[in-house]
Amino acid sequence: MTLNHLRSSPNQQIFFAAKSVWVLLFGICLLMLGNGLQGSLLGLRASQEGFGRSLTGFIMSGFFLGFLAGARWTPQAVRRVGHIRVFAALVSIASVSILIHALFIDPLVWGVMRLMTGLCFAGIFVVSESWLNDRATNTNRGQLLGIYMVTTSASMAAGQLLLNTADPRGTELFILASVLISLAVVPMLLTATPVPQSDETQAVGLRRLYKRSPLGVIGTFVAGITNGSLFGMGAVYAHEAGFTTAEVSLFMSVLIMGGAILQYPIGMLSDAFDRRAVITLIAFGTAGMAALACWAQGWPQQIYLPLIGLFGGFGLSIHSLCLAYTNDFLHRSEMVGASSDLVMALGAGSIIGPPIVGMAMDMLGPSGFFWWLTGTHLSIGFLAILRILKHRGKPEEQGHYVAMPAQASSVATAAAEEISLDQGDEAGSSPHDL
Repeated sequence: MTLNHLRSSPNQQIFFAAKSVWVLLFGICLLMLGNGLQGSLLGLRASQEGFGRSLTGFIMSGFFLGFLAGARWTPQAVRRVGHIRVFAALVSIASVSILIHALFIDPLVWGVMRLMTGLCFAGIFVVSESWLNDRATNTNRGQLLGIYMVTTSASMAAGQLLLNTADPRGTELFILASVLISLAVVPMLLTATPVPQSDETQAVGLRRLYKRSPLGVIGTFVAGITNGSLFGMGAVYAHEAGFTTAEVSLFMSVLIMGGAILQYPIGMLSDAFDRRAVITLIAFGTAGMAALACWAQGWPQQIYLPLIGLFGGFGLSIHSLCLAYTNDFLHRSEMVGASSDLVMALGAGSIIGPPIVGMAMDMLGPSGFFWWLTGTHLSIGFLAILRILKHRGKPEEQGHYVAMPAQASSVATAAAEEISLDQGDEAGSSPHDL
């Protein structure tokens, strides 16, 4: 047998990587089905109950506030009581929180429950991503992160379609989301493996990161604003625009799947050219499609839905582009510390996005949703142009782009940064300072 026969093809490597964690991925799939369903269900139901656009925005931002708090709290809790207890407790609380929404149709209760749900999902992501990272090797870590990204995005998109299985005004969909999340704990706990005991890391600090890469930090923050607006208020916009429940679910599903499909070709483009130029192109392209969507609501679905898919594909790629660009100015020793800072910037943006877009819709009607997104993406594009004008030359050495889910903890962010750097080392390059 020759050496070539012993070597695995890329497809075989991906297969073996997925096979080693398929039970974990199945649990994550159930979690994201429930997460995708409840996010759009709550936005749709809040609109049906007449909560008001601005108030709904504040309610939906509670998820991202809880997510940010949970991402910082969970590692400490894991060290105290262990990952199994933390994971089981958080899944139980998340499952119950969804049911409380159905029992008490009250904005204050919903806001508190959204905060609790965000905290729980942040902790769930930290533990599950740590499990995946523990199962990964240096040769398949990038493949596993890619599979994880596709699994979370596809499952979240599929969760939107579950809106069609029952009347959003009833309790059945709340129960379904709770059941999906409760079932997810079973395969995850049956494959429990010790979470790696990572050393305490010192955060780099947003101020230092900003000095290294203003575009990367501000772009990540604005990407959080747009992501929070999309996931928090997308279903509200669709309902206010007169879409049926089936059309709301399709709108959200196509938007999310566009992000999953287009991240990879956009990433390849950013590896080949000056990443700032790619960020400029994608930001202005997203702004243009958002402006077009303001008038495209009545267009035939075969034209409107591809437009929304392109909009989602471009817009949801900016987070990963800004992460990759920031990595171009980090050393290996700064990777893990910087990941928590970037998650903080993304989370802070996600918190303020839904309330602001709700106010925009109050002032401009449903079209305020897309006008707001037009403005946020234009700001990223103009900032990228300013950075190009200030530093005209393309960086001599760039890392590699790694696609990231729209919602991920610092564990996945740190893994993406290390993968980017490892790929750059293999290509004979390394990140450098400005």
